[in-house]
Amino acid sequence: MLKVLKSGFFTSIQDLGRLNYRNIGVPVSGAMDHDSVKKANRLLGNDTIDPVLEITMTGPTLQFDSPTTICLSGAFMSPTLNNEPIEYYKVISVKQGDILSYGKLENGFRSYLAVKGGFKAISVLGSCSQYFPVTPRKSIKDGDEIMYDAIASFEPILSELRTENHFQSKNITVYKGPEFFILSDKQLADLFSKRFTVSKENNRMAYQLSEKIDGHSYSMLTSGTLPGTVQLTPLGKLIVLMKDGQTTGGYPRILQLSEDAICLLAQKKFGDSLFFKLVG
Repeated sequence: MLKVLKSGFFTSIQDLGRLNYRNIGVPVSGAMDHDSVKKANRLLGNDTIDPVLEITMTGPTLQFDSPTTICLSGAFMSPTLNNEPIEYYKVISVKQGDILSYGKLENGFRSYLAVKGGFKAISVLGSCSQYFPVTPRKSIKDGDEIMYDAIASFEPILSELRTENHFQSKNITVYKGPEFFILSDKQLADLFSKRFTVSKENNRMAYQLSEKIDGHSYSMLTSGTLPGTVQLTPLGKLIVLMKDGQTTGGYPRILQLSEDAICLLAQKKFGDSLFFKLVG
């Protein structure tokens, strides 16, 4: 069992999400940065869909009450085990009573903690991902206890992974959205030449960008959206839907992020800059 001594800014249980319920209005949810989650789970020999902890901006303080093996990935938050620094993308054994803490956020925005066998949580609609109101709560709190299987020893195939941070790039790969055709030459020029920055309005539902392009007067019926859909408001504001984003919307869907681009954007925080790069 993992005891949550301090929960941090926003820490939640996530897997790869609910994939078959958008037709009834249920968001996909799941980890914002699939790439980091998959790498940590693979190092531990887990299924890539096994639940992990997603840690946003400020990390928690956690105590293990039984031995296991862990792996950290994603944003670097200066972690320590019993006050000794530990590495990311490395298989690490923990003992009963060990305390994992996080310090200063050095890069990225979301970090992940995987445990051998995955964390044990209630599955709702085929996923353990916390998303209120589908699940009772949207995040973990101080004093929570999260179950995992005690594993005294584990011999990994790979003990560590040398990897460059996939979220250092400023280039966000996008495809044409269903309403891409409404954009004028001026809007297109601005969209693919301007440097955009992440606004304060960013969370698991959507990222809004601070800079605008020219607005529009296009009228459309509410239509389906996906994680990574870029909407353009009449006033020219750009909204990028993320993993907890709504399943329909009434703004033109001018662009669509690739899955890799969603992972990259999920590691951006307020004030970080980005550029849209069109492919296809």
